[in-house]
Amino acid sequence: MVKTARKKTTWQKTRKFFNDIHLWAGLISGIVVILICFSGTIYTYNTELREWASPHLHKVEIPANGKRLPADDIIKKIEETSGGTVTSISIPADPARTYQFSARIEGDRSRFGTTYYVNPYTGDITGTSKEKTKTGEFMQNMFSLHRWLLLDKIEEPLIGELPNRQLGSYISGTATILFTLGVLTGLVIWFPQKLRTWKQGLKIKWSGNWKRINHDLHNSLAFYSLIFLFLMGITGPQWSFPWYRTGLQKTLGTYKEQPAERDGGPGRANAERGGRGKPGNEGEPDEKEQKAELQLLPFASYLAAADQALPYTGDYRLSLPKDAETPLSISKNRVGFFAPAAGDQVSLDASTAAVKDVRIFRDKPFNERVAASIKALHVGNIYGQFTKLIYFLACLVATTLPITGTLIWLNKMKKKPAKQHRKIPTIKAAY
Repeated sequence: MVKTARKKTTWQKTRKFFNDIHLWAGLISGIVVILICFSGTIYTYNTELREWASPHLHKVEIPANGKRLPADDIIKKIEETSGGTVTSISIPADPARTYQFSARIEGDRSRFGTTYYVNPYTGDITGTSKEKTKTGEFMQNMFSLHRWLLLDKIEEPLIGELPNRQLGSYISGTATILFTLGVLTGLVIWFPQKLRTWKQGLKIKWSGNWKRINHDLHNSLAFYSLIFLFLMGITGPQWSFPWYRTGLQKTLGTYKEQPAERDGGPGRANAERGGRGKPGNEGEPDEKEQKAELQLLPFASYLAAADQALPYTGDYRLSLPKDAETPLSISKNRVGFFAPAAGDQVSLDASTAAVKDVRIFRDKPFNERVAASIKALHVGNIYGQFTKLIYFLACLVATTLPITGTLIWLNKMKKKPAKQHRKIPTIKAAY
């Protein structure tokens, strides 16, 4: 009898197709994904590690019968020390934590200016965000590895005139897209042909040989981490490719066309320098553009108004207005192990503390909530420490997947030569 090969079913052909995509996506992006996920695993606890290394910036001892000073009393000291203007103040709900004053100095190109940490009981400055520590430098390197593969550390462009930071961003973004493709195709491969055997994909057979254990680790751990790996992968490339970010925004229905920059003349140049006068008269303000002098109320008035609109315990961040016509904005975030990262906002009239607008995050449309949570969805602090722990474990699993997957592929490659040297079946006549 002649032994003929069975015809492959549609499911087997489909599975083979997805398996090939899964394989090559993993092999091409493997090394880069290991670096990105390893650094991402560590960077999940960036804030906690930095605070652990510099406790004097964030924690204070509460004195007996201690009462926190009003933040108003400290602003003048911060502005005199910094030589700049305080733009925002963070007031924590925890009485054992410091106030944070963000000050911007003219000519300072840093994104957030300088943050001054202040003991709320004494008014003493405990330090600034400019302080350097070994832990801070290490975490900065982890961030550089995660975003740019450390290529931003190299000054001379490696390819033409393309900045190395941008090159690293392109490579990491492409690897992340391939990783996401691997996650989706992996789900198809994991799905069993016979439904009654689906439980096998959820278990690790520790009694098996190392090949079986490796195979189970790859399949089972990836399945348990699937939704979190997908969220990390689908959100990551937006920081690498503008077209991806635009596509993501259009998919969520939150895309807004950026206004085109107008060619400016002397008037625009004057405005960019912060002047409000007519061209040629920089020292003389235009009567129509002259703003009313800003007179702030005690901050306790603003906080009381915010508490009335948002009646829960939380951390405050006050964004100070530039003039009397601009509202004072207060962001309030809930505290706790399961606290959501997104906060609510209240806009107040700076001169009267009257509430002008209240924006509750959970009341926004679903697509807007998702769009506003892209960073939180990527780094894992959607619901505070709870999701941070889950993301830490999921990212750790992601770091191992290229390794266990490559071992599975190598083991399969070793089996192929053995199959090719089998004897050709012979025809046996029946008498």
